[in-house]
Amino acid sequence: MVNRCRPLRMASRRLLALVCTTFLALGTLSARAQAPAAGQSATAPSPRDIVGTWQGTLHIAAANRDLRIVNKISKDDKGQLKVIDYSIDQGGQPMVATSASFEDGVFKFSIDFIQGKYEGKMSADGKSITGTWTQGPGSLALNFDRANDDTAWAIPGPPKKMPPDANPSFDVATIKPSTPGRQGKGFGYDGHHFRTINTNMNDLIAFAYGLHAKQIVDAPDWFGSDLFDIEGVPDVDGQPNQKQMQGMVQKLLADRFQLKFHQDKRELSVYIVSVASGGPKIKESTAAATDLPAFFFRQLGDLTVRNMTMGNFATWMQSGVMDRPVVDQTGLTARYDFNLKWTPDESQFAQFRTVGSVAAPPSNDPNAPPSLYTAIQEQAGLKMSPGKAPDDVIVIDHAEKPTAN
Repeated sequence: MVNRCRPLRMASRRLLALVCTTFLALGTLSARAQAPAAGQSATAPSPRDIVGTWQGTLHIAAANRDLRIVNKISKDDKGQLKVIDYSIDQGGQPMVATSASFEDGVFKFSIDFIQGKYEGKMSADGKSITGTWTQGPGSLALNFDRANDDTAWAIPGPPKKMPPDANPSFDVATIKPSTPGRQGKGFGYDGHHFRTINTNMNDLIAFAYGLHAKQIVDAPDWFGSDLFDIEGVPDVDGQPNQKQMQGMVQKLLADRFQLKFHQDKRELSVYIVSVASGGPKIKESTAAATDLPAFFFRQLGDLTVRNMTMGNFATWMQSGVMDRPVVDQTGLTARYDFNLKWTPDESQFAQFRTVGSVAAPPSNDPNAPPSLYTAIQEQAGLKMSPGKAPDDVIVIDHAEKPTAN
């Protein structure tokens, strides 16, 4: 089961790497079944009874890593199966399955948000399930054993949030040149550490201020060519929200890169996101508003969006995908979960292509997904159209390359 997601992800991923990034908080922990009353004996598991706690280990040979997975299976008041998955070595946030079934000893469930599905066969004694987890083009063996109160793995509690009124800075921060040839690009938060890989100054400023590179004016050439890996530890405990992460990076840019600029507004060529004639097809997120949004790729053109406003979506599309700024004119105000799959053209993912990321499907493939402009309308009920609009820019007055750590 394969995010950072955390928190914010802009990095291109292969399937096996994704196993580390997809379990995001979308549900609540179901209660454990009560123990038999005094004088009653426990009923032996039946192959016809899937309800209970199941656990197994996903072996990821390519990453030399094992992930413990817990399934808590219950039934709602209509008798429908409810499956909540936990990847406990990745923080244990719950992920609610979109659909689930158990028929003739075969257990299936899917999680549409991550385009993942599981299918397994229960043993004759009802104590184990042998099956396969599939996500994208790849699959991995995943077998479960039935657990009880004595054998069940503990599920970590939710991560502690940073106080919303906190104004954190990096207590410790290291900035190093990126390793030549390293693939991917991303921003993330892991435990108590903020990290970036293969990020240049345009990326950092775009993240910190919600801009596109074309909104950065009079920048020196090294803003787009020099790549840095950054790791920082905040001076306030808890997981920061997006605004707090941006504020920390703003302070880092001023302190370590001696960044100075002034603001202006100019008319720019942009892409305008609006609602298509048939209305939006995206689902409102069930995550808490305080949860971090997620924006990450399994490969270029295979996008997962979680807990994002349309303003968030526009910002991350302009930062990670498009060759010009993106303006939200949808009028939608909720937070949404959705997927988009398209075949990128040469104007998209310029910053990913410079760091050797996973290639997009070939344009001559008859089974390739449609263009972004077709996909966003067919799959999300949105439109993305070129236009012109006045937009904010920052004019660079001064910047320096950071000193070695």
